Amino acid sequence: MIFKTKIFYVAALTLALGPSSGIFLGCAQQSIIERDYEAPGRFLLGPEDVLDIAVWKNTDLSKTVVIRPDGLISLPIIGDVQAAGITANELADRIAQNLSQFSKNPSVSVSVKEVNSYSIYVLGEVTKPGKYQAKSYTTILQAISMAGGFTEFAKKNQLQLVRNRVNGDGRLHETSIPIRYKDLLAGQGGPGNVVLLSGDTVVVP
Repeated sequence: MIFKTKIFYVAALTLALGPSSGIFLGCAQQSIIERDYEAPGRFLLGPEDVLDIAVWKNTDLSKTVVIRPDGLISLPIIGDVQAAGITANELADRIAQNLSQFSKNPSVSVSVKEVNSYSIYVLGEVTKPGKYQAKSYTTILQAISMAGGFTEFAKKNQLQLVRNRVNGDGRLHETSIPIRYKDLLAGQGGPGNVVLLSGDTVVVP
């Protein structure tokens, strides 16, 4: 999924004095800057997501479940199954694999009924700091808007994007990315008006 952001700004506005001392107003030149931002290619399940699980020809195993805070779901016969951090199709394959010891070639489908795990945080000098649940991918500028915009004390060009991810060794790694608000508006610099991942925090000092 590709997000294309168009940012409009006035490149030049000139006032010139004519030879006969008349005042001429120069025309504002408008520029369009386009940048492509790639959203996560697949939706990963997370805590609080509501799932519909259907096992073909088995109504006892077909049910609606909520992913627990520990990332697990509970199903009859097979017990707890890790659901967070994988896609719905991957979870269906995992459930089918666990059921294969009780049934021959089980057919399982998983659909997402409610998306509740995509949460972002906006902290610091914004009107309404806090946690925000979104139903679709959200950019940095959109997150600031959701938080009511900056306060008068905000240091707009000293924003930080804080992102936590699990390393290959299973340890949590925190990355802090500096962001300048004026670069976001101008479509310049990096990383740009990126699409936030679930759990990301935008800090406004």
